[in-house]
Amino acid sequence: MNDQEKQWQAQEITDFQTIFLKWYYQNKRYLPWRTTTNPYQIWISEIMSQQTRIETVVGYYHRFMEKYPTIEALAQAEESELLKVWEGLGYYSRARNLQIAAQQVMTTFAGEFPATITEIQSLKGIGPYTAGAIGSIAFSLPEPAIDGNLMRVGSRLFGIDADIAKASSRKVFDQAFREIISTESPGDMNQAFMDLGASVCTPKQPDCNNCPLSKFCYAYKTDTQEKYPVKTKKEPPKDVYYFVAVIENAVGELLIVQRPTQGLLANMWHFPLEEVSKVAFLEMKEKMTPQNQQGDLFLVAEEEVEPFPEFPVVWQKRHLGEVTHVFSHLKWHLLLFYGRTKEEIQLENSQWLKPLDFSQVVFPTMQQKLVKQWLENVNH
Repeated sequence: MNDQEKQWQAQEITDFQTIFLKWYYQNKRYLPWRTTTNPYQIWISEIMSQQTRIETVVGYYHRFMEKYPTIEALAQAEESELLKVWEGLGYYSRARNLQIAAQQVMTTFAGEFPATITEIQSLKGIGPYTAGAIGSIAFSLPEPAIDGNLMRVGSRLFGIDADIAKASSRKVFDQAFREIISTESPGDMNQAFMDLGASVCTPKQPDCNNCPLSKFCYAYKTDTQEKYPVKTKKEPPKDVYYFVAVIENAVGELLIVQRPTQGLLANMWHFPLEEVSKVAFLEMKEKMTPQNQQGDLFLVAEEEVEPFPEFPVVWQKRHLGEVTHVFSHLKWHLLLFYGRTKEEIQLENSQWLKPLDFSQVVFPTMQQKLVKQWLENVNH
């Protein structure tokens, strides 16, 4: 950056801040956590908002704060109850990290949420973005909250061609935003950028004619909006294939199993799964096609291929359809089968439960999709 550019920035910075904050105060979205500077409430909202639509977060936020109104309440929560409150939001490690961090606050910081960026980032699950958001909104620290939204806006505003998919690029954007962030209202400015990215400076077809920053924007002045941000495509999630068994016993209970204590969907419950090859998945999908709409149960002949040969189950003549669920790095393809049994089936970490009692256990979103698919398709 040459001296002339530095001088221009110094001359225009106040004008920029005044115009942008005025726009924010006139156009900001109403969100329940924007009525407070309580760091606990801001923290919960920020963690919930990761990888989740704001419209979805609002309801969860209210229920969470009602259940766990204080850091101490969260620190002492039963994990099963905590995950139940979180059920449907996905990325369940976020909820577990919240509790670990709450326990850190209670033990390391005597129950008081830390007020410096370094201390905030020492809490489990809090990275630079979340620390910047909490620090600026709750404690008025002039810290930018750099996320994908801010990098998209910043790349256009400053003409930054650093690849936003690379972690190393964050430093470039951090330096740029530190030059312009308001020291008097840093939290409002960070939230202004959030709202601008959500409503005006969108990924595709940004609404430049209604942007309060157009007079400052490099991309607008050079008509290069579509050039920014620079982002390399990430690898698509790996496809994984499963058969899923909905097994009902003589008293109307369904068999569910619990995930291991570590790893993906830890400690959560779902119907029995069996990982299979893509070839086996597609063959079974074609063989037991639902096109004939036969809902009868049948005993599979020896020469027939069964979805779960180890179970003493009478299977329905067709599968109940494919359900897909995408994690950050995996895409699960789940082919659903329904059957009945009169025998006791006991698997490790399993239980029989009636559908009306499903609320007693924590189901991941994937399992909720399977239950919905079963209810819509199975013929009793």
